[in-house]
Amino acid sequence: MKNDIDHLPEIQRDELARVQEVLHAEFAKAISRATSASRKNGKIYKIILFGSYARSDWVDEPENGYQSDFDLLVIVSHRDLTDIEHYWYVAEDKILRDASIDRPVNIVVHSLDEVNQALGRGEYFWVDIARDGIVLYDLPCHPLATPMPLTPVDAYEMANNYFSDWIERVDDAIEIAEFCIDKGKWKDAAFTLHQASERAYVCFLLIRTLYFPRSHNIKFLRSLAEDSESRLIEAWPRDLRLDRRRFELLKRAYVEARYSSSYEVGADDLDAILASVRRLRDIVEQVSRERVEQLREAAGLTS
Repeated sequence: MKNDIDHLPEIQRDELARVQEVLHAEFAKAISRATSASRKNGKIYKIILFGSYARSDWVDEPENGYQSDFDLLVIVSHRDLTDIEHYWYVAEDKILRDASIDRPVNIVVHSLDEVNQALGRGEYFWVDIARDGIVLYDLPCHPLATPMPLTPVDAYEMANNYFSDWIERVDDAIEIAEFCIDKGKWKDAAFTLHQASERAYVCFLLIRTLYFPRSHNIKFLRSLAEDSESRLIEAWPRDLRLDRRRFELLKRAYVEARYSSSYEVGADDLDAILASVRRLRDIVEQVSRERVEQLREAAGLTS
């Protein structure tokens, strides 16, 4: 695994340094309040940059709504320390609000045991990180396991089962959202369209990488998915401020459509969001079927 970021412009290297500073500082504060030994003595073992900034194919056009996110894997000493609400929410919020960090930052937090078990199973997401990731911080004596190959038959069967299960869940959520729109229950429709989008990205990520992060943030899920498949970008236009506003409405719906009296969404917005969710669903189906077929052929199975 690589351990330098010399390929990045200085401004991005400085941003990553600031992100690490915030992560370490806020984690130290969080574990100082812990009572159990496993939490109070918790450690960050590694911080790994993965995705487009590790591969050198990032996009940096914020004025057009296209800007790659920093994707970071934080590996900790115990699974209890992966709880976002208790240990990482404040850090994420500070990073979001930090004026010296100009691009979005996504963090995935797992214990070393979880990561090594996944590497032992040959799951693509983790194997790709082990191959392409860049170590930004590394506490000695806590190595990653050697990735083990997944058998072609197992890869096909897993992906095929994921597709059958999750594409049906996407369709169910879209159908419920359409019912809510017909009944004028617009907040319920917005929330359910969020669920349809989340499920669509989960479907894609499971089939392509055999993994999805424990997150309801569809902007994060969109970033991870689009990083693997550029055709998914077509689902959400970014060129117009109106289009970007509508995606933000959908992103906020997970919490605000259920709990905030100030959340408002109109019929025109819902129609446009529904059209994008349907388009997302169709693209996910297309690329997922292609992927499943590739895996079937690699496994030497007849149709």
